[in-house]
Amino acid sequence: MEIQHRIPSIDEYLHLRKIAGLSEMSREGAAKGLPLSLFAVVLEEQGEAIGMGRVVGDGGLFFHVTDIAVHPDHQGKGYGKAIMGEIRDYLQQHMPPRAIATLFADVPADRLYAQFGFEYAAPASLGMWLR
Repeated sequence: MEIQHRIPSIDEYLHLRKIAGLSEMSREGAAKGLPLSLFAVVLEEQGEAIGMGRVVGDGGLFFHVTDIAVHPDHQGKGYGKAIMGEIRDYLQQHMPPRAIATLFADVPADRLYAQFGFEYAAPASLGMWLR
């Protein structure tokens, strides 16, 4: 497995989200949004993208961790931890004091994120979204 600091291609992104069970996104949205990533990591094996993760945000105040996905054939091998380790390193190097990093955690992935210092915001704050 090879770790690459790069933005996934549109096809890699859409495929990994779908096969990993994440909600499907549009090709148009991916074309517009992916280039705006603050940081991205792609795991490759034999030239194929098998995992990914991204950080989006304004780069100074708010950082949002998103698109953590590992191909089902490669889950359980520590690849999610590898992705989060790269993201944690990026955040530690680039977050100014008092900046905030957020993510939405699906169960049971919340246990993975907790290993990297993420805590539940509830009950003081609750995640909300407009879809």
